[in-house]
Amino acid sequence: MILIKDGRVVDPASGVDEGLDVVLEDGRVKALGKFPKTEDYQRVIDAKGKIVAPGLVDIHVHFRDPGLTYKEDIATGAAAAAAGGYTTVVCMANTKPVVDSVEVLSELLGRMKQLPIHVLSAAAVTKGLQGKELTDMRALRAAGAAGFTDDGIPIMDSALLFEAMKLAKELDAPISLHEEDPALIAAAGINQGPVSKQLNFGGAPALAEESLVARDCMLALRSGARVDIQHISSGVSVDVVRAMKGLGAGVFAEVTPQHFSLTEQAALERGALAKVNPPLRGEADRYALIRGLKDGTIDFIATDHAPHSPEEKARELAQAPSGMIGLETALALGVTNLVRKGHLTMLQLLEKMTVNPARFYGLDAGTLRAGAPADLVIFDEREKWTVEEDKFRSKSRNSPFTGMELYGKVYCTICGGNVAYEA
Repeated sequence: MILIKDGRVVDPASGVDEGLDVVLEDGRVKALGKFPKTEDYQRVIDAKGKIVAPGLVDIHVHFRDPGLTYKEDIATGAAAAAAGGYTTVVCMANTKPVVDSVEVLSELLGRMKQLPIHVLSAAAVTKGLQGKELTDMRALRAAGAAGFTDDGIPIMDSALLFEAMKLAKELDAPISLHEEDPALIAAAGINQGPVSKQLNFGGAPALAEESLVARDCMLALRSGARVDIQHISSGVSVDVVRAMKGLGAGVFAEVTPQHFSLTEQAALERGALAKVNPPLRGEADRYALIRGLKDGTIDFIATDHAPHSPEEKARELAQAPSGMIGLETALALGVTNLVRKGHLTMLQLLEKMTVNPARFYGLDAGTLRAGAPADLVIFDEREKWTVEEDKFRSKSRNSPFTGMELYGKVYCTICGGNVAYEA
């Protein structure tokens, strides 16, 4: 048994936010309360002055495995996740080969079972991410696909996507969508506006996102599917999701820490490190995202952890790939830019990072109630630290937050009752 002593337990699923001890046994939470230190415990962890919370759940990561493992692999990705306080992550399907067959999925899941945290995989909606023909979604779901997505590439055939949504509903599987119409984009990765003009870069307008969000929310309403609008970036998109939820659509939305923390100005300072799809937008959009978090329109905080090599990010802006790593800074960005600034309570922040994404995917995760899996994170919300490139557990270093001072340091991540990370 493990005794976690004198921590502040924050569990959004049960509404608990109080000073309690936590006892772990046989990979489960045995009890919460006040317990004396005895010889019965194999280990006692002193959590005084720290928060004890459910292990974080990220439903949008790229571990680049198989095929692109020079950027990341499932082992380094899992290590980065554990260092950030995550005990469950869902990998996207845009690997090489694409996770669009039972063979590729089964091989990947077999390796994922050996990792120190829970790493799951979504499968592709369309074969080869080509947007022309559906995968065998029934077989993929039966083989263990957590959900379905063509993330990184929008599905432009409305009829095909509607068919996929209806099938996803039948399979009780979530479907997650990247919302950017390429026909409206001059150049991806930088918001079309003052900064793109300054950089002489075509840019991606908010309309490219908003038009597909509106379409797909309506498809969700009519299909009854459980749909995740991925990495939402536009205030108008938030308004659309809010309205469609009011109509009864089973639509959910995620936001990344970079989108609620930065604006398009970061591209002037950080160059390709701040290039991401959809792009960082203006201050009005950033605040609209925060309002969406506050009123519940945005359900999840997900990182879209997207590793790239230093050589790739060192290219000219037009040639550099979009994306940034985020697992090791996400919690601290939430604490620094949402909790400490009074936008969310700690309970609300953790709700977006634990129980909400767990419920969306139907996972036995995201809570510290007695009997739940012993998946948890211990962190100090008041401790300030500097993001250092050489401290990343990820194989890649492409973060625009390097050198920044943040609050909220992870001290220990426990998964299945075993320590997956310890500072």
